[in-house]
Amino acid sequence: MYDDILVPTDGSPASDAAIDHAIDLADRYGARLHALYVVDGSAYSTLEAGSEVVIDALESEGEQATERVADAAAVAGVETTTTVTSGTAYRAIREYADERAIDMIVMGTHGRKGLDRYLLGSVTERVVRTADVPVLTVRQPSDE
Repeated sequence: MYDDILVPTDGSPASDAAIDHAIDLADRYGARLHALYVVDGSAYSTLEAGSEVVIDALESEGEQATERVADAAAVAGVETTTTVTSGTAYRAIREYADERAIDMIVMGTHGRKGLDRYLLGSVTERVVRTADVPVLTVRQPSDE
């Protein structure tokens, strides 16, 4: 049913919860896991000096985050592909899924409450609304 599962990560506890589910699903279905980190440099493009340093640091963070996914998946015997890319996060996630025939996307959500849950615009919400494949959203456990 699922041959390729995408788990975008930003290294946060919310994405860690999604990673656990993605590894379990990949193991259960014998799927390949794709760990993706998107560097959105647009927020730093207005810096006159030092934007390259920030982008380099974010790329390094992305490599560490995707390697953590690969290490955890290896323990479960799940084959993993890691990618660090740049762009607008939700678009890059959707394009990655389209280009690689991803069967499912597993993403963390921050478990918003109150007014925040009614406001649209988060990366996860945009992926849910625009992806052509099923998107499993995983809420961060409340005790973390």
